[in-house]
Amino acid sequence: MADIHGKPNEEPEKPREGERQAPEAAPAGKRRRRTKGAGGGMTVAEAGRKGGQAVRDKYGPGFYEQIGKKGGEAVKAERGHRFYEEIGKKGGEAVKAERGHAFYEEIGKKGGESVKASRGAGFYEEIGKRGGHRVRELIEDAKREEGQTPPTVERGETEE
Repeated sequence: MADIHGKPNEEPEKPREGERQAPEAAPAGKRRRRTKGAGGGMTVAEAGRKGGQAVRDKYGPGFYEQIGKKGGEAVKAERGHRFYEEIGKKGGEAVKAERGHAFYEEIGKKGGESVKASRGAGFYEEIGKRGGHRVRELIEDAKREEGQTPPTVERGETEE
């Protein structure tokens, strides 16, 4: 059998004196590329991590937040707000497929408990009232647009 250059396959060359022998092939998905150069011996992931730490040490951790915001604004300007809606929906569907509906229930409950601990139980009562008022306004606006003027009902009064 021949290799990609049309040469017949031969036994692999033995390493010369002083050369490292190539590591045995790792299983698929577990291979690590090694950087070339004088230092060698470092994976690409290790080199990236080392570079990231050097940048963090030089510019501070807030630097990543700044460049992330810049990048996000550039993508928003190029692709629009709807792009973020689409990728968010895809991501949510992927998480739901992987972890199930119960995962969202669990994180929602944790989030609610966290808000209750930081803002107090009265916070939910306050936003519930605001939401109720807003829903009533939206219903009245929709009826007005359809030509149906709803009677104004004062709080505490009932329609007869």
